[in-house]
Amino acid sequence: MNTLHPDQVLRHIQGQERVLVDLLEHMVAAESPSSHPKSHRLMRAILSGELELMGYRVMQLGQPGGPRHIYARPAVRKKAAPIQLLIGHYDTVWPLGTVSRRPFTIDGNVIRGPGVFDMKGGLAQMILALKTMQHLELKPQLTPVIFVNSDEEIGSRSSTRYIRTLARHAKRAYVTEPAMGEEGRIKTERKGIGRFTVTVHGKAAHAGLDPEGGASAILELSHVIQTLFALNDADSGTTVNVGMVDGGLQPNVIAPHSQAIVDVRVPTIADGDRITRTIHEIKAVTPGVRLTIEGGIGRPALERTDRNDTLWLQASEIGASLGLDLQQGHAGGGSDGNTTSQYTATLDGLGAVGHGAHAEREFLYIDRTLERTALLTLLLLAPLAGADGAIR
Repeated sequence: MNTLHPDQVLRHIQGQERVLVDLLEHMVAAESPSSHPKSHRLMRAILSGELELMGYRVMQLGQPGGPRHIYARPAVRKKAAPIQLLIGHYDTVWPLGTVSRRPFTIDGNVIRGPGVFDMKGGLAQMILALKTMQHLELKPQLTPVIFVNSDEEIGSRSSTRYIRTLARHAKRAYVTEPAMGEEGRIKTERKGIGRFTVTVHGKAAHAGLDPEGGASAILELSHVIQTLFALNDADSGTTVNVGMVDGGLQPNVIAPHSQAIVDVRVPTIADGDRITRTIHEIKAVTPGVRLTIEGGIGRPALERTDRNDTLWLQASEIGASLGLDLQQGHAGGGSDGNTTSQYTATLDGLGAVGHGAHAEREFLYIDRTLERTALLTLLLLAPLAGADGAIR
């Protein structure tokens, strides 16, 4: 039975406001900073409990003592049936104890609290969308599988391999990261993100007694930094930022060592390949020093591919049926959607509508977040786009 009008789905979800709010309150109280995986147990228990109540088999992936990730699929399913991926993260940037000084609060239509917007609101939407389909006996054509990781805010280092595997098998991926800006734009483009480390090996000598006997790693690093900053291209949207530097032993010693850590943002995969080659090809200009350059693009850009555009058009039409005028957005930051987009049709920014990710003013709007939950529900129920039933 998938014949309900979109308005009926929306009205049902709007009637579940208390469910969304209560779930969010529990999630915010279960603090889960990326850097403290031992604190994550309660958050995993909340998510696992909700999914198990809906008949999902829940597994925890990752190494004991390190980041642990939740993978869930219906316990009863057709093994050969095609799947769609719902993806999010439960880690936050906020240290333990933040909720005691900035607790979960409701002020009319606004909810505040650490992690409420990025992205526990999106996780609550995910749960409510699945509950709605079950309650209304709506059967999706594609089996929903869920992956929620605990290290997205620190680069998804341990979870990316799972995401790649799932994305390769999924027909499409929906990422419940928060929507972009208070306009609630859907993220159809994201920059690729890279991290590079440039280490300069020089030669120590006494700065006063033997200044010609050394080779300054700091002098060389000054040349490298200027070369790196020259790679910035405002027109294309490529940014190269030397955010951390270190080096030297004492003021009276020619520096034998220095290092720079570099953040790179690129609009396309091709730009990422080009910048990576350019950085790795930097040569030392100071006699007597050598360079070690490590790193690369960890999250390739989420680009406007044909299959992503097809999924966006489908979302736009579904949004219109709910009275939503959806807009597209280009985000400078990355997400796990950057990874899924390399393998399957991806739509990002389907989560909460609000503002202030990673900021103390972080909040979401209850009514608009409920509307986006209806959008997510209908997207999960939507048939594969394309005349022959295939995503292009």
